[in-house]
Amino acid sequence: MLSMLLTAIAAQSVVGTSHTTLVLLGTGTPRPDPERFGPAAAVVVNGEAYLVDCGPGVVRRASSARAAGVDALAPIKVKHVFITHLHSDHTLGYPDLILSPWVVGRKEPLEAFGPKGLATMTSHLLSAFSEDIELRTRGLERGNMTGYKVNVHEIQSGLIFKDKNVTVTAIPVKHGAWKHAFGYKFETADRVIVFSGDTAPSTELESAAKNADILVHEVYASAEAAPENRPGGEEWPVYMRAYHTSAEELGAMASRCKPKLLLLVHVLNRRGTDKVLLEEIVKGGFNGKTEIGTDLAIY
Repeated sequence: MLSMLLTAIAAQSVVGTSHTTLVLLGTGTPRPDPERFGPAAAVVVNGEAYLVDCGPGVVRRASSARAAGVDALAPIKVKHVFITHLHSDHTLGYPDLILSPWVVGRKEPLEAFGPKGLATMTSHLLSAFSEDIELRTRGLERGNMTGYKVNVHEIQSGLIFKDKNVTVTAIPVKHGAWKHAFGYKFETADRVIVFSGDTAPSTELESAAKNADILVHEVYASAEAAPENRPGGEEWPVYMRAYHTSAEELGAMASRCKPKLLLLVHVLNRRGTDKVLLEEIVKGGFNGKTEIGTDLAIY
């Protein structure tokens, strides 16, 4: 199955003239689904990659994309990551992203952007792996002294990054009890791509996504919020509404902001079908192009 996906990716990578490409590296949830790795995506612009989130398996997924022809996702070339929030399923690949590319030759520090708390997380991770770093740099491997380092940028909402390829804006979103959670808007010469991160319906995100080329948004099917799906389940629908966006809510939002493509990731839909999920998007009011994202898909 993976070889078929890689063949499809390779074919897509040479189609069209766009300089901006979206690669879905992981489209999963906290559930350890072998077909859907942890949340991660890459915006590739003129041969440079900018990651959004770093869930479990992110470096190996990047290597798979590289093997299929997306050279910018060679692990040693990945130098920027934008983290939406610090939930474990969005950050378990962070130490992997810090260390694995360095072990195979990256010399530049990782540039990591994210909410308050990212600096503390980074410091603890480097401390946890200090013996490994010491042996790799002082021992027979003679690893370089720079590639494992991280330049942490704890962000506020608004413009947070700009270079020759892309302008990135952080959008505050509502993710339950998390005090700091963001979506991101990437603007390039030829495309606008907006990422929701994990969020309940957000007017700020809706505004940022108006007429976007791609809106990458989390979603849950209505059946997932049923009280009987969890012990003590009377609080479960309250949780789902506070932390996530239902398909009908997302359909209503998309009907107003009108993205050219609505791309569904972090899909909570174990008790339903893709058909029912897409029908709920339409029921909410959006009749535009909608797809359920899969790992290693390219847009």
